[in-house]
Amino acid sequence: MDDKAANGPLDWLTARPIAHRGLHDLNQACWENTATAFSRAVAGNFSIECDVMLAGDGVPVVFHDHELKRLTGTKGLVSDTASGDLTQLTIGKTADTIPLLSDMLALVDGRVPLIIELKGKKGHDDGLVEAVAAALGAYHGKAAIMSFDHHLVRKFPAEAPGIPAGLTAEGHDDAAMEAHFSMLAHGISFVSYEVAAIPNRFTAFMQQQMRCPLISWTVRDKPSAALTWSHGGQITFEGFNPDDE
Repeated sequence: MDDKAANGPLDWLTARPIAHRGLHDLNQACWENTATAFSRAVAGNFSIECDVMLAGDGVPVVFHDHELKRLTGTKGLVSDTASGDLTQLTIGKTADTIPLLSDMLALVDGRVPLIIELKGKKGHDDGLVEAVAAALGAYHGKAAIMSFDHHLVRKFPAEAPGIPAGLTAEGHDDAAMEAHFSMLAHGISFVSYEVAAIPNRFTAFMQQQMRCPLISWTVRDKPSAALTWSHGGQITFEGFNPDDE
């Protein structure tokens, strides 16, 4: 991975809008987390957010759901299926298949930044952080990792050293705030927050006291984009083009 991406300032994280699961069209003709969606994001010069989990043989694949049905029409779980079999499954009614993380990295090839969300499943995600870190260790481009799953975030410092790491988060009640603040002990360097809950005291602390970048999810219209931008953050978007006037 590019040393400047790992150890330097994270200005690149908020420099451009981030295409949520690639630049798809809400799964009409171009589906989420596919090579086509990633290629479209690169063509638009958008950063890319994607989801990664472990296949049944421990290989990281780019896929959002633990179950296969919604995206492939096939019954079963990603965690019960070998990566070679997953890459034979087509997404929706397209010709795209489930990508390996290694294939997605080869496709993007450092042309735009990547923000990889690690999707945990207790009992089935041992080695996920290490596998993603290993893939990024050979990647020449700007990339960051993040997760909702606190048990994975706790592993980031030891298993993914030097890779910018963030917390994906939501909510604004006291329980949510307490849980989020507890993650500061684990070296997070940015936060990806639910747009409907911005601003809050955690995002304010991260930006003002920790000087950490803020990105928001998932922004589906210009007013929500404007809200994020007004608080100095960057959007993770889908369903519209933020570059359109």
